[in-house]
Amino acid sequence: MMMSKLQKKPMFRHAIVRRPGIDCAQGLTTAGLGAPDYHELCKQHDAYVTILDSLGLEIHALEALSGYPDAYFVEDVAIITPKVAVITNPGAPARQGEEDGLEDLLSDFRETVRIRPPGTVEGGDVLMVGNHFFVGLSDRTNEEGARQLGAILESHGHTWRPVPVGAGLHLKSSINYAGGNRLIVTQDFAGREEIAGYEQIILNDGEAYAANTLLVNGTLIMPAGYPRTRARLSELDLDVIEIDVSEVQKMDGGLTCMSLRF
Repeated sequence: MMMSKLQKKPMFRHAIVRRPGIDCAQGLTTAGLGAPDYHELCKQHDAYVTILDSLGLEIHALEALSGYPDAYFVEDVAIITPKVAVITNPGAPARQGEEDGLEDLLSDFRETVRIRPPGTVEGGDVLMVGNHFFVGLSDRTNEEGARQLGAILESHGHTWRPVPVGAGLHLKSSINYAGGNRLIVTQDFAGREEIAGYEQIILNDGEAYAANTLLVNGTLIMPAGYPRTRARLSELDLDVIEIDVSEVQKMDGGLTCMSLRF
């Protein structure tokens, strides 16, 4: 197991992942980067899972879900807090149904509840920072879904705040947690009133995709190819691992969305 610069009690002990399907290129995307190569995508996904395993997480691997080319973005179908697991209702109609069957697995670890229509929520719009949750209002997460999720969070002792999402598919396309009181943010999100009081690591022009960096047990996992962001993150009290996710990026995906950590 890799050890971080700053030794801490592990925050996460489990990760749920789902293998990409052969139909991955049929998923939803606005990236305009071309179709992903299935075999290369699987290699990148395997490398991602290997990193999670090296950081001490027990891996719960699900098979590809036929007919749901985006299902390996498993984070979107649940929000797992230390106290409750929330099964979402995805905002993209083509993704509704990916959440079916996940409740049985999560019920082994948490009380489970569901977001009900007409509410929609996708996990990519939900950022956990300690006991507080930022809930993005986007094309995929509507106000009714955020209201339902907020009520669930409050009933379990968590706090939350809605955050309108401008640029990017999900909230976590633009902002992620970097430990302590720190947030990694794109320039579009810098200085937003909702995140006042946090130290903001504002990314350079051309490196906005690196905002989707994932903190796991004292290590930041970041997409490869963003040297200025790597240099800045390397100054923190955390280890940094780079990984190639070029095929994932083609489908509007990133590091946070390929697993559920708890």
